[in-house]
Amino acid sequence: MTKTETGVHGVFLLDPVLHGDERGFFMEVWNRSTFADLGIPDIFVQDNHSRSVGGTLRGLHYQIQHPQGKLVRVIAGEVFDVAVDLRRGSPTFGQWTGAILSEQNRRMMWVPPGMAHGFYVTSAHAEFVYKCTDSYMPQHERALRWDDPALSIAWPLHDGLPPLLSAKDRAASLLADAELFD
Repeated sequence: MTKTETGVHGVFLLDPVLHGDERGFFMEVWNRSTFADLGIPDIFVQDNHSRSVGGTLRGLHYQIQHPQGKLVRVIAGEVFDVAVDLRRGSPTFGQWTGAILSEQNRRMMWVPPGMAHGFYVTSAHAEFVYKCTDSYMPQHERALRWDDPALSIAWPLHDGLPPLLSAKDRAASLLADAELFD
């Protein structure tokens, strides 16, 4: 497993070792001791899987209590994946990082607790899977606006068209009004 640092403290990309031949491929996507050596000592308690059509933007979500660390990857299609640092004491507070995760590159992103997370589907559809370090608790979920000018996230929108959003994401807070992590 190769670990690549991003510009946001604690967020990094992971490239698994791929073993392939004419039959297909095999890769290890999680191993407790390997990930502890890489700086992810957390135990995962929940796995999630979503399928979205092209042009969908999910996020930017976080839980203000029971924050979740997320190990994310794409098993079909392609997304532009984003993490925003909401930890007040962090050297990269208010900054974001993004990367293409796809079925082809098999890249994963580690998003530690204290981050808002979201993704935009750049292919016709995408299947997105992720492991979480805490359970989903809707009463603690918050959302940050995907288009907050204070963040200036460079979303690769199809033909500049607005993304498909849930009602919750349309009503999300600006960073200036958001609940943050201490």
